[in-house]
Amino acid sequence: MDNVNFKRKINIAWLFKMALRDSRRNRGRLLLFISSIVFGIGALVAIYSLRYNIQNDINSQAATLIGADLSISGNKEPDDKLQNLLNKLGDDRSQERSFPSMVLFTKSQNTRLVNVKALQGNFPYYGELETAPVQAGKSFKKGKYALVDKTLMLQFNAKVNDSLKVGNETFMITGVLNKAPGQTGIAAGIAPIVYIPMQYLDKTGLITTGSRINYSYYFKFNNNTNIEKLAKGLDAQLDKAGFNYDTVESKKEGTSRSFADLSRFLSLVGFIALLLGCVGVASAINIYIREKIRSIAIMRCMGVKASEAFLIYLIQITGIGLIGSVAGALLGTGIQQVLPMVLKDFLPITISAGISWLAIGQGVILGLVISILFALLPLISIRNISPLNTLRLSVDDISTARDPFRWLVYILVLLFITSFAYLQIGNWAGAAFFTIGIALAFMILTVTAWLLIRFTRLLVMSSWSYIWRQGFANLYRPNNQTIILTVSIGLSTAFICTLFLIQQLLIGQVTLSTGGNQSNMILFDIQPAQKKAVAGLTREQGLPVLSEVPIITMRLEKVNGKTAADAKKDSTLRISERAYAYEYRVTYRDSLTASEQVTGGKWEGKAKPGKEIPVSAEERFATRINAKVGDKLVFNVQGVMMQTYISSIRKVNWNKVSTNFQVVFPTGVLEDAPQIHVLLTHVPNNTVSASYQQAVVKKFPNVSIIDLGLILNVLDELLGKIGYVIKFMSGFSIITGIIVLISSVRISKYQRIQESVLLRTLGGSRKQIFAITALEYFFLGALSALTGIVIAIGSSWLLARYTFNMPYAVNFLPVAAIFFIITLLTVIIGLLNSRGVLNKPPLEILRSNS
Repeated sequence: MDNVNFKRKINIAWLFKMALRDSRRNRGRLLLFISSIVFGIGALVAIYSLRYNIQNDINSQAATLIGADLSISGNKEPDDKLQNLLNKLGDDRSQERSFPSMVLFTKSQNTRLVNVKALQGNFPYYGELETAPVQAGKSFKKGKYALVDKTLMLQFNAKVNDSLKVGNETFMITGVLNKAPGQTGIAAGIAPIVYIPMQYLDKTGLITTGSRINYSYYFKFNNNTNIEKLAKGLDAQLDKAGFNYDTVESKKEGTSRSFADLSRFLSLVGFIALLLGCVGVASAINIYIREKIRSIAIMRCMGVKASEAFLIYLIQITGIGLIGSVAGALLGTGIQQVLPMVLKDFLPITISAGISWLAIGQGVILGLVISILFALLPLISIRNISPLNTLRLSVDDISTARDPFRWLVYILVLLFITSFAYLQIGNWAGAAFFTIGIALAFMILTVTAWLLIRFTRLLVMSSWSYIWRQGFANLYRPNNQTIILTVSIGLSTAFICTLFLIQQLLIGQVTLSTGGNQSNMILFDIQPAQKKAVAGLTREQGLPVLSEVPIITMRLEKVNGKTAADAKKDSTLRISERAYAYEYRVTYRDSLTASEQVTGGKWEGKAKPGKEIPVSAEERFATRINAKVGDKLVFNVQGVMMQTYISSIRKVNWNKVSTNFQVVFPTGVLEDAPQIHVLLTHVPNNTVSASYQQAVVKKFPNVSIIDLGLILNVLDELLGKIGYVIKFMSGFSIITGIIVLISSVRISKYQRIQESVLLRTLGGSRKQIFAITALEYFFLGALSALTGIVIAIGSSWLLARYTFNMPYAVNFLPVAAIFFIITLLTVIIGLLNSRGVLNKPPLEILRSNS
């Protein structure tokens, strides 16, 4: 008989029929189990849809990102040879000079640091300068007119036809600039643009020695010119002259790459929400299968093979998983209609919100795979249920601890997580660290729950009150939910708390720089002849001159005798080619500042006559040029070659707002070189700041001012927008955690129902059962939240130490608030799910669940 049964073919139609029949009474619970992946799938489908739509938008709007077929730019004026080349390129050409400068609104007397762009020609050739009124985008070039960014106009309540002073010249505001090619909302907030005609640039008096000016040239080709081939042919000549080029294709790639980083991060956030849901799926199906032991054992007695029983419940889970995945895909498609509005300031294109069937398909397949993969752990136990389980229902009888398939599933889960992380991050090392981090968090939370179960067995004492004994005992009784609730609540808490702590650290680090008598206003582009006068004006305003720093512009010509051409030919030199093209701004002084620390070699602050010049190199700069203490560097200072060697390597705290430099020369070398000066001061409030800036701009129009208070406001707004996006996505983790919590507690309700009915039958009051339930979920919520917060503190410390390189401090007040909110939420959900037991007679509950 057994041999016949073994050879019987599997009847697929019968398996589906049995799966459908068995699920009739449990569909609501199965849907609740699988609902924990809905929001994870929704998050990923939303991100995938956004990614595909943006890629299509970039492809269709690529020409408007650059505004021309070819752009060539550099931070110095081209020599005669390059200028002759530029004059021959293209069928139409335009020029632009851009530089930071202070402007003065003559009506309100307000000042602001802006990005001035002096334009000549018909640029942009693709897209347009979007202005109000519309014709201002072209007509401003015909007179002494200016286009002013809308954020600037709103900030100072300026109107069209008001006057704006740029340097020594006054322009009439002829239009409000809404958008320019390649401009993002964030860039406009940090450095708002003011366009002026180039024919008035010299009259502003802002083009002086040491001024930081970017020279840009835009070209349009009417014939079928291969722009990419042409640009690559110019690459060597442009590189030698210190210029870069951009084409439609390169701009497209760069924009795609920039968004890819954000997309990968958001995908990982959504994936964490999905993993959280997977924990709920695995645990819920585990409890569901435990409840089905008797039914499966009876089927086994009737001749159903173990493999057939396994397939019946696999079909159930697959069907419910498909429903959950489709629901998640629909949710994600709906969310994607909102994301373009959230992210519009981060990208220089108009983002569409169309339906992406590719993203929907990927989401459904991913949800189905995850449903099956994470349900396999409890499902494989079905193979070990024998007919004998109709009489003996001990959990130990279906243990799968030694089942080789269980370890195979573990391996598949790890491979899946690592592979998915690799697809998002792009390298195996990062994917491995991500997987290890997730595994460690799971492990810590699981071990914590396991220790709680073991500890409470020893802790409960007979002398305690009945309610306390019962509340603690529920943590370790059979069918307890200690592990699943600790993991799900703990992971949600850890993730949200980590994001919160890092955001607070970033804001706090910058805010710290404005405290006390720290410099919070920087004046730069001060000419040597203006140095004493600017310092005198500062003191007249009652402000301190905290420091005056000279800045000299130079280029790196050789590293240990190797030029840029050598570095390009020989990759084994490990010298970045960009190091030679970069224009360095260095200083000279005889001592270190508070933001610097020597990590190698010896600091030398004074040069010795007739000997090689010792310089101090910043750590990351030394790494880029593959240099160490004692190596030789040759710098080109305005055509004069200076032979130097690295005497020391410094670690610089770039997060501290001060004048930090990659290269520092000693005194006694550069004093006579062409230079500009920077002055640092501290203003106590906005009123003094406004008065001081007005005085400086009126007397020294070429001097630019960085108001750190204003930067902090922009930074706060920027972090707020980034934080909103992160919180929006992390909200999926919160919702998923709550759903996992609800579904887990609902499972606990089904498991505890017999115990509660028994207590009610024996005379236990609703108040007592209520108190027992409240105590159980209070312990679970408090321990889970506390463990999650500890993990968050550890992970945020690692990020602060090794990623952001900043000091670590925790504001425990909001952390405590997170702890109490999570704990309270756990208790409330647990009590709400117990209402059915508390509000109905025991006999009615027994009948409804029989």
